[in-house]
Amino acid sequence: MKPAERRNEIELISDGEGIAVVGEPSAVESFLPSNGLWALSKNFDLRRLRSIFGLGSDLAHAASEFSANSGRWIKLTEESARLVKEHGLMETKTPGVSHLMVGMPGKVKNWLQTEQGVGSLLSNPAALSGIAGLMAQVAGQQTMAEIVSYLDRIDTKVDDVLGKVDDTVLKDMRGARLQIRRAMTMRDQEGRVTADAWSEVQNASGKLADVQGYALLQLESIAKKLENGKGVRGLVTAAEEAKPEVQKWLAVLADTFQLQEAFDVLALDKAMDESPGVLNARRRGLQADRRDRLELIAGHTEDLLGRMDAAVARANKRLPLTRDKSMFIIDTGNRVAARVQEFQELLGVDADRQEFEPRQLGPVAEFGSKAIQKTKDATPIVVAGAGMVGLAALGVKSKGSSSA
Repeated sequence: MKPAERRNEIELISDGEGIAVVGEPSAVESFLPSNGLWALSKNFDLRRLRSIFGLGSDLAHAASEFSANSGRWIKLTEESARLVKEHGLMETKTPGVSHLMVGMPGKVKNWLQTEQGVGSLLSNPAALSGIAGLMAQVAGQQTMAEIVSYLDRIDTKVDDVLGKVDDTVLKDMRGARLQIRRAMTMRDQEGRVTADAWSEVQNASGKLADVQGYALLQLESIAKKLENGKGVRGLVTAAEEAKPEVQKWLAVLADTFQLQEAFDVLALDKAMDESPGVLNARRRGLQADRRDRLELIAGHTEDLLGRMDAAVARANKRLPLTRDKSMFIIDTGNRVAARVQEFQELLGVDADRQEFEPRQLGPVAEFGSKAIQKTKDATPIVVAGAGMVGLAALGVKSKGSSSA
């Protein structure tokens, strides 16, 4: 391959979660904008490749050459996934990793796979494990940044939430946070996770799992209160309590999730100092654990939305006779659903958007419903007369005071 052609090579690597685009800076800076993906990409640091493995002299030289290239990482979304579909990345001997070396359109006649130069490095399972490990770290750091931004936006102090309910849970959360932050700081300073740093932080994941479990129990409790609310009045009370409480516990879940992402970055760093096999196994194990955690969170949040849906249905049924209370429940349901769905989108949980609507009443029933509500807002002197008008419009016989 001619040197001029090699300068136009682009390497695409996918691990099923993201795509790494690697090549000479000018080629990368041309390729991504031409595909409308530059704004979605993040810098991908390849320098660690030079020290991850004890490669032979030939591969070590190739690794050094490769790590001097420019790299960008893109989260695998519907928009970016077309790169994989369009160019048909090839499966490798490293499970879950596919790659392809391509030429820039207009510069090289064909998009092509090569076994020469840097391509030979990327056909090496050890090197591919290293690339996939680095990609997983970038993905985790991206998620961490998104969660931190979310927590700043909703302005919920997680330690305040935990401190008001359980000192033991607060202690676990603070302990895990301090351990992880210390290990991350040492990693930044030393360029790797040392055995001493890992020994201090390796139990943090268990603490985070306990806090996550506690937060999920709180969401489950809120869901049960919505289900067990007696009459419209009981639903109003349950909905009123749910609105701030749901936000608080979603914040706790988000914080535990971003700390777990940080822990996973450290775990991958530690595995890089062991062997390619250990690194690849660790990466796949962490991916499986992440999926399990997301499924657990998705199940609880979907259950909460399901109970809210049932509460809104009950409120809608009573809307003609309890207009304001029913509308309050419907409005609160939408607010809670919006917060849950924002949280689900943050973590990449696939869920249908849900929006609750008040039932549509006919003109006569609408008039009667409003008349009844006026009786509840009016002075006792006019309640009886106005109430009878409303009940008559709805075709309801008076049975004394409402049970709502």
